Formats: sequence, C-alpha cells, structure tokens
Amino acid sequence: MILYGEDRITPAKEVALGLSELISTKFKKDRLSVVLFGDDAKQVELRDLPFISVGPFHTNTKAGLRLARNILKKQGSVNKQIFMITDGKPSAIFTDDGRLYKNSFGLDPKIVNKTLDEAVACRRDKIKITTFMIASDYYLRNFIEEFTNANNGTAYYSGLDKLGNFIFSDYLKNRYKNR
Repeated sequence: MILYGEDRITPAKEVALGLSELISTKFKKDRLSVVLFGDDAKQVELRDLPFISVGPFHTNTKAGLRLARNILKKQGSVNKQIFMITDGKPSAIFTDDGRLYKNSFGLDPKIVNKTLDEAVACRRDKIKITTFMIASDYYLRNFIEEFTNANNGTAYYSGLDKLGNFIFSDYLKNRYKNR
C-alpha cells in the first residue's frame, strides 16, 4: 500500500501485530487471520507479519475479501468479522477465465462492481466488514461508502497516525457487544 509515495503498509503491520498481541493475551478463544491482497490474496502467518513489504502490485480487494470469507466459513464461529485496512482503491480482479484484469487509473466500473458483489456475498454469509480507510480522496471515500452500504458494515476514515486507535476501539466495542 503505497499511495502518493506514502508508506501505508508499515502502520497497518504495526496495528495487526498489536491486535495479535491483544487477542493472544486477553481473548484466547478469538482468532486473528491476516490476509494480504495485491494482484492476488494470500493468508500470512502472524509470525511473518514483521517481514511483509509492499510490492509493485495492484489491489485485488475482491480476492482478499473472498479469501477472508472462506477462512471465516471454515472456522464456523458465530461472530465473523473482517477488518479491512485499505486506501480504498481496488484496481484488479481475476476474470472468469482466470486472467488478471487490472486498471490503476481511477475506479474501473468492472472492478468496482465485482468488489461490491463480494461485499454483498460477505453480508449474505453474515460477515460484517469494518473498513479502515487510510486515504482522503473524495472519489475513494464515495466508493468506500457504497461498499459499506453493500455490506451493511462500518467505515472509519483515518490518518495513519490514528489507525490503531480506531481498530482497537472497534474490536473491543464489538467484542464486548457480542458476548
């Protein structure tokens, strides 16, 4: 996640590491899985988080959500939630024939619609998506609002310096609410 030359992956990693520590010490029955999404999505072991670096990739939000949804479906827990940290700009999807379709310029309607379809699929599977957007572009905020409405989720708009406060507060609020 590099947008306008600004490193966004380091603050996201730090928050994921902190959340991992909180869960492993205070909420041992909870489980945290980390999914990275560039051209494709992959699950990352918590021990590998410090070594993650940003690459010259696009953002396949749809693939990231699909992988997270599949992980949550396998776990079978009642409270299923995705915390998505993003700059708000999906720029790639896989086509039906398995090819990577990418467009870094603006919000491509083909990519946006497939990403919104995945948000709806999460909603159908009763998976709430809480989005933490770390960019302030007007058109990206509009997309995140549309995405949040499609999932009936929640969105927070944050600078990099406040990201951890938002995520920890939301996690704890939902943790205690769903007891």
